Amino acid sequence: MYGYVQLLRDNPNYARLWIAQAVSLLGDWFNTIALSTLVARFANQSGLAIALLLLARFLPPLLVGPFAGVLVDRLNRKRLLIFSDSLRVVVVLLFLLATGPEWLWLIYLLTVIQFSLSALFEPARSAIIPALVKPDDLVRANLLGSATWSVMLAAGAALGGLVAALFGTAIALCIDAASFAISALLIASIEWKPTSGQAAQPSPASREAAQLGFRDGLRYIAKHPATGAVLLVKLGGSVGSVDALMVIYATQLFVLGENGTGSLGILYAAFGIGAVIGPLLLDRFNNGTVHTMRRLIAVGYACLTFGWFLFSGAPTLFLVALAIAVKAIGSSIYWTYSSVIIQKVTPDHFLGRLFSLDLAGFQLSTVISVLITGWVIDLVGPAGVRRVVFGTGIASLLPLLLWIAALPWIERQEAAIPAPQSASDVT
Repeated sequence: MYGYVQLLRDNPNYARLWIAQAVSLLGDWFNTIALSTLVARFANQSGLAIALLLLARFLPPLLVGPFAGVLVDRLNRKRLLIFSDSLRVVVVLLFLLATGPEWLWLIYLLTVIQFSLSALFEPARSAIIPALVKPDDLVRANLLGSATWSVMLAAGAALGGLVAALFGTAIALCIDAASFAISALLIASIEWKPTSGQAAQPSPASREAAQLGFRDGLRYIAKHPATGAVLLVKLGGSVGSVDALMVIYATQLFVLGENGTGSLGILYAAFGIGAVIGPLLLDRFNNGTVHTMRRLIAVGYACLTFGWFLFSGAPTLFLVALAIAVKAIGSSIYWTYSSVIIQKVTPDHFLGRLFSLDLAGFQLSTVISVLITGWVIDLVGPAGVRRVVFGTGIASLLPLLLWIAALPWIERQEAAIPAPQSASDVT
C-alpha cells in the first residue's frame, strides 16, 4: 500500500485523475444496478430486453470508438475528458423521465448516448496516463487503476443495490449524475500540457481528415503485428455475456431485495472483489517486461475459463458469487497487462487510436456475446441457463489456447522489427 501512496504523492496530476476515476466509477455501478432492474421489471424479466440494454451500452463504443481515437490523438485530451463528463451529467438525469414500460425506448436511447460519450472518455483517459506519471510508475499506475475499478465495482454494486432497494432507482441515478460532475471538476484541476499534435485550441476535424487518421492507425498496426496481437486480448476474453447471465441469476434464480437488486449487488460486488485480487496477486511475479506480462495474460485466460465452469455448476448464491470472483480474477489480469503493454510499446501520437481499437475489439466481442446469450436464454428459459454458462466456458477455451500457441510467433515478429530511431520510423 505504501508504494501506491508514494505513486499518488509523486504524481499529483495522476492522483487527481485517479480520484476522478474512483468517484465516477462508484456512480457507474449505481447506474448499472438501477437500469438493469428497471428494464427487467418493465419488460417482465425478458432476457432479450436485458440483452438490448447491454447492447445499447456496448454497441456505441464499437461504432464510434475508432473515430473517437483519432480525436483523442488530435485534440486536447484533458478537454475531451471534461466535455464527456459534463454531458453525461445531463444524460443520466434524463433517465429520471423513464417511469414505466412505455419509456423503455428512452432508457435505450439515453444509454446509447451515454456510452457514445464513454467511447470518447476511456481512450482519452488511458492515453493521458503516460503523460501524468513517471516512466517507472507506469505499471503501478495501471495496476492502481485496475484495482480502483474493481473496488468501486464491489463498493458501488453493493451500495447501488442497497440504495436502489431502500430508496429507489431515482436516488441511485442522481448519485451517478453527481459523480460525473465531481469527476469533471477534478479533471479540470489537472495541470497538463498537450503535445505538439494536440493543439490547445483545435479546430473541428473534417470527416476526410478523421478517416485518414484512422487509416494511419491501421497502417501502424500492420507494421507492428506484435502490438496488433495485444489488441485482440480483450476481444478474446469477452466471450460470453457475464452481465446478462448475472442479471438472470439475480432476478430469476436467486432473488434478494426488490426485483433482485440485492442479489445483483452481491454478484457485482463479488466480481469487483475478484478483479481486485487478480493483478495484485500476480504482480509479485511481474518484472515489468512485456515478455513476462504476455505470459501473465495466459494465466488470466486460464482463471477466466475455470470461473465459467465453476459458475455453471454453482448451486447457491454464495458459490455463484465465488465463481464470479474467480472469473473476475482472470478478467482483471488480462485487461491490466494488455493495457500496460500498449502504453509501453506505442508512441504517444498513436495511443488514442490504439486504445480506441482495443476498446472496439472488446465491444465487438461483447455485442456478439450479448446478442447470442440473450437469444439463447429466451430459447431455453431459466431452467437451461446453466447449460448456457457451461457452453460459454467451453468457448472461452479457444482464446486461451490460441494465445498460448501464438506467443512464439508474436515474439518472433517483435524481434524482426528494429527499434525506431525517430518519430517517422513508427508511422
